[in-house]
Amino acid sequence: MHIAKYWKNEKSNQIRCLLCPHLCLIDDNETGKCNVRFAKNGKLFTKVFGTIAAIQNDPIEKKPLYHFRPGKQIMSIGTVGCNLFCQHCQNWSLARYDGSYYSQKKLSPQELIQYAKKIPNNIGIAYTYNEPTVFFEFMLECATLAKKEKMDNVMITNGFINQNPLKELLPFIDAFNVDIKGFSEYFYKNNCKSELKPILNTVKTISKSDSHLELTNLVIPGKNDNKKEFEEMCRWISDNCNANTVLHLSRYFPAYKSSIEATDEKLLFSLLEIAKKHINYVYLGNVNRNCNTKCRHCGAILIKRERYATQLVDLDEKSRCKICGESL
Repeated sequence: MHIAKYWKNEKSNQIRCLLCPHLCLIDDNETGKCNVRFAKNGKLFTKVFGTIAAIQNDPIEKKPLYHFRPGKQIMSIGTVGCNLFCQHCQNWSLARYDGSYYSQKKLSPQELIQYAKKIPNNIGIAYTYNEPTVFFEFMLECATLAKKEKMDNVMITNGFINQNPLKELLPFIDAFNVDIKGFSEYFYKNNCKSELKPILNTVKTISKSDSHLELTNLVIPGKNDNKKEFEEMCRWISDNCNANTVLHLSRYFPAYKSSIEATDEKLLFSLLEIAKKHINYVYLGNVNRNCNTKCRHCGAILIKRERYATQLVDLDEKSRCKICGESL
């Protein structure tokens, strides 16, 4: 095991983890809520440093990131564990891993960088699949090395991370997609066993940095589809980030402990119209419609998408519309 960052000793040989807002108080020989940060003899360790449970090359659009390096491929990695407990988790086999069956590959940060460099047309590393916050130490070391090799780093995250580790990470992460799962403390408490406020703080911090930011909202019928609440979220995004912040509205399908029927596409399109009143770039996920990027000034198609096949149409090398010169 590898020594962890962001913790302090408490009384009775307990460790207080300071990585995420749970602030777990961990007894000796026990783990925190994420199930991968482990206390032993007065120190905190990470059980997943260099332990890769998922690795493959993906289109950047699959993350989803639509306004960052469109049409490119990126090596994507994940470990196991998560600091949220979503009833509808799409990657529960990694997030709630219990040690029973997942094959895992051991790679040092240096080995991972060399692996990434050998993949044709790969632009860098995406930290994804499970929650990257729980493998913070490995991600930070890999991202630092990748930047030295002029490779991009992107983090696909639930945003449940404390401000100090986030700010240490920011200079090395080129793009984030943060999942705002709902817009009420009630939803987060009852569906994810967490809180909304720290996630909004994460979004605000990233939006003020030099890193690219996109947001995702998975629409679950009867859970987070209240239209008034949804519009409050869109207004918050516009006011606290800006109206050009990309928002992905994704269609939910039953998974893990949730058997609610899949999101009706009509609901997605009604929310899309609400979002467009406040946000300039809104896309639908898990439905192959409303995927193209259009110039908000003249309406020209800048980027055409057919699922994950991407074609740059009227977008120049400086991210401007070839027709009218509007900057994206």
